[in-house]
Amino acid sequence: MPNTFGKLFTVTTWGESHGPAVGAVVDGCPPRLPLEVADIQAELDRRRPGQSDIVTPRHEEDRVEILSGLFEGRTTGAPISMLVRNADQRPGAYDEMREKFRPSHADYTYQAKYGIRDHRGGGRSSARETVGRVAAGAIARKILQLGGAALHGAPIEIRAYLTQVHDIVMPADAGADFPALSAVEATPVRCPHPETAARMIERIKAVRSEGDSVGGVIECRVRGVPPGLGEPVFDRLEADLAKAMLSLPATKGFEIGSGFSGSRLRGSEHNDRFESREGKIRTATNRSGGTQGGISNGEEIVFRVAFKPTATILRPQATVDVHGAETELIGRGRHDPCVVPRAVPIVEAMAALVLVDHWLRQSAQCSTFSF
Repeated sequence: MPNTFGKLFTVTTWGESHGPAVGAVVDGCPPRLPLEVADIQAELDRRRPGQSDIVTPRHEEDRVEILSGLFEGRTTGAPISMLVRNADQRPGAYDEMREKFRPSHADYTYQAKYGIRDHRGGGRSSARETVGRVAAGAIARKILQLGGAALHGAPIEIRAYLTQVHDIVMPADAGADFPALSAVEATPVRCPHPETAARMIERIKAVRSEGDSVGGVIECRVRGVPPGLGEPVFDRLEADLAKAMLSLPATKGFEIGSGFSGSRLRGSEHNDRFESREGKIRTATNRSGGTQGGISNGEEIVFRVAFKPTATILRPQATVDVHGAETELIGRGRHDPCVVPRAVPIVEAMAALVLVDHWLRQSAQCSTFSF
C-alpha cells in the first residue's frame, strides 16, 4: 500500500496537515522491547515546529499518545498505534490556494491524480505527515541501540547533520569524525561546525526577510552496523535507503559514499582495499559508503540527501488556477524558509526504519537455521 513502508517492520502513516491529528501504526515490532512515551517524545521534540526563529512559527507541542501495543512498559508484539493531535491550525491562510496551484508544490499533481485535494497546508502532501515517521523511527532506533549492544557489544548509532545551506558548505575536513549529538544540536541549524552554522543561520534569516527560501544538504552517518544487512538485487541496502530518503518531502537527490564524485575517479583510485584490523575484515578507505553489492560491509554507512528550497514563498509568483487561467499567487501561512534543519531527525528516523527492517529480514533468513 502507498502509505506503508517496510516488509517485516512496517509503518503506516495517516493524517493531514490541518486535520484533527496525524500518526502512525507500526507492525512487526518484536515483543518485550522496553519502550516509554518519552523515547518517542524526545525525537518528536527535535522535529516539531517553532523551535527557533529560523523555522516556521506554527506552535505544536506534538505530544504523542500510544493507543495500543504497549503493556507495562514493554511492547507486546501487537501493532503499535500512535496519535499526535494537531492544535495550531489556521486553515484560512490557505483559502486562496483552493483555486490556485502553488509553483513546485504538490497541489497540481495531487489534483491531477485524485481529482480532489485538501488545499489546507497541502493536506497529505504536507511535511506534517513526517510526524508519524519520526514516531515510528524512534521505536526502530531503540531496537537498533539495544539489539546492537546485545549482539555486538555496541549500539548502532545514527547521526545526521547539515553540511550545506544554499551555497554555504561545511569544510570537508570538519566532518572527519563521527559528530556528537551535542555538537549537532548546539545550533538551531544543526550543523556541527560552529563557524559554518553561523553563516547558515545568517543566510536563512536573510532570505526569510525577502520572503524567499533556500535548500540544502544533510549528511547521515551510521556506525555499528554489522556486515550482511541488505540484498544483492532489488532490495539493495542503498536502494532502500534511497527510496526512504527520496520519499521525504522536498528531497531531490541521494548519494552514498563517494556518490557522483566517484564517477570522476579511476578504479585504482576508488577501490576500498581490504585489510585485517583487530581480528575483523575492514576496508582501508570507505568510498563505498558502508555497502558493497547492496549489502553492508561493517564500515560506517555514509550518505547525503539534497533538499530543494521550500516551495511556498511569501512573494508574488505567476501560476494558473484550477481552470487553467493565468493568475498570481502570494504564499500565506507559516512556512520554513529552509526545511533542512528540521529534516535532520526525519532523515535519522527513515534510516532507522530501513536498518531495522533489513535486520529482521537477515535474522529470519540467515540466523536461525543451519543445515
